[in-house]
Amino acid sequence: MDILISEDKGVRNLHFGSEWVQGAMRIARPYALELEYTREMMAPLLFQADAHWPRNALVIGLGVGALSKFLHRNWPACTVTTVEIEPAVLGVAQLHFKLPPQSPTFRIEIGCGADVLARSTEQFDLILVDGFDHKAKVGPLNSSAFYAQCKNHLSPNGYCVVNVLSKQKDTLAGQTRFVQAFDGQALILPPCASGNVVALAHAGAGFDTTADLLAQRVDNIKLATGLNLKPTASKLKSLLRL
Repeated sequence: MDILISEDKGVRNLHFGSEWVQGAMRIARPYALELEYTREMMAPLLFQADAHWPRNALVIGLGVGALSKFLHRNWPACTVTTVEIEPAVLGVAQLHFKLPPQSPTFRIEIGCGADVLARSTEQFDLILVDGFDHKAKVGPLNSSAFYAQCKNHLSPNGYCVVNVLSKQKDTLAGQTRFVQAFDGQALILPPCASGNVVALAHAGAGFDTTADLLAQRVDNIKLATGLNLKPTASKLKSLLRL
């Protein structure tokens, strides 16, 4: 797999042998979430009143490390475990995308995310799945068995979020597998401009909220982290009919 890096207008991009952007970092803000879909993957924050949530997170698919870096920077007490199948991606993230050094609260494991999760006995407050190869394929990460594993590894107040591509042939089938694995307790957000679709689910934590609570949490999150989730909140309001 060819790993390429490009830069344009202050943004450094990661490519896997094509023009398709696998990850991006604004050089002046290396810990911010540059791409729209990565911001949307933080949607569970809008359902959590606990400022210390999440306490632990599993990120499957490293890319430029955007999701992992954001969590590590803004919730330093959160244990962030990231699984990446391609060792070369880890090296590129360390050299070019300011990936923090490994520590007890910031761990990188090389391997298949599905295999790592199947071996794990840990429960996570947050599971983020964003794993693609150079052909935009996800392999076992889009299977019913994998989604069932995700559900089984969520804490009582945990959420699972996956990034899928709306242009894939089996997109609708994959979304159905995801929703069914969580017994219908899932939301599929409308596609981003890039074609990415973010889906989130829980195993009991719920999507209970109000329009006022969403607005308040949008303000709190932006104040605490700089992340603007107002567009995401608008999508959630429409889906939840608030």
